[in-house]
Amino acid sequence: MEDAARKAALYDAFARTGKALSSGKRLELLDLPAQGERTVDALAKAAGLNLTTTSAHLQTLKQAGLVATRGEGVRIHYRLAGDDLAALYALLRQLTQVHPHAVEPARTAYLGSAAGPAEEYTAGHIPGAISIPVDELAGRIAELPEEAEVVAYCLLAHDAVRLLHTRGRGAVRLVEGMLEWRPAELPVDTENAA
Repeated sequence: MEDAARKAALYDAFARTGKALSSGKRLELLDLPAQGERTVDALAKAAGLNLTTTSAHLQTLKQAGLVATRGEGVRIHYRLAGDDLAALYALLRQLTQVHPHAVEPARTAYLGSAAGPAEEYTAGHIPGAISIPVDELAGRIAELPEEAEVVAYCLLAHDAVRLLHTRGRGAVRLVEGMLEWRPAELPVDTENAA
């Protein structure tokens, strides 16, 4: 009987972590610091939440051991508690691509309307990257070197590659993005060059 209770306690612990991940806004707040450490204010703004709600979600993630904090004066900075969390989030995204029926309508609606926030670029990008929102790409293709193959690596990368191909430009989508880039300890630039 004692083994059954221990087993139940273990599954309850798994469930508490799962519960912390069971909110779309908390998943977004887990994705944002994967790009780079951010303050509560910056996370609230990026997620379109007020500070109180953002703080509550972040506390849930922190209690589950999913995010870590660093204080700087009166500001608190949040980051992923480990590189394995970026891998977990990437795996969750992969899972929705393999089993898309529940996610596809929301994904299509988002990709059809999103413009690629500059804030994500500023938080951290691949050195040498240029930030051009997809809705501006057609008018800014001349800014890209003609002989270079463009590597797109955002949520809208498929759309960017498709557009560049129709304009006769070489382009590929980076299979992985910043979520995988940082844990691999590859260089990240936070200068706003674009």
